[in-house]
Amino acid sequence: QLQLVESGGGLVQPGGSLRLSCAASGFTLNYRAIGWFRQAPGKEREGVSCISSVAPSTNYADSVKGRFTISRDNTKNTVYLQMNSLKPEDTAVYYCAATELLFARCVLSQRYDYWGQGTQVTVSS
Repeated sequence: QLQLVESGGGLVQPGGSLRLSCAASGFTLNYRAIGWFRQAPGKEREGVSCISSVAPSTNYADSVKGRFTISRDNTKNTVYLQMNSLKPEDTAVYYCAATELLFARCVLSQRYDYWGQGTQVTVSS
């Protein structure tokens, strides 16, 4: 009923690009904070990026600044993560998540109530 579905992951060589999508059903993403998170094997979950209708509109982890871009298409109820110049250390399962709270700020450490199933990104030569 209230679902987030990630897609767009895959195998890519270092320096390559991928575009991840997070599509929502059962609710709209327009006024919620949406975050991208990742978890590599043997490591804890890490916040990657978020987007919100409330300033600051976007935030990025230092490790991905200048390489990743988060965006939103309200007409499609979808959030994207464009990943360029990929590195082996970007390898992880990537998850998108949304707040139940409307007009939540873009903060990766806040509570996120809805989570997708994840999509695998593997960067290897």
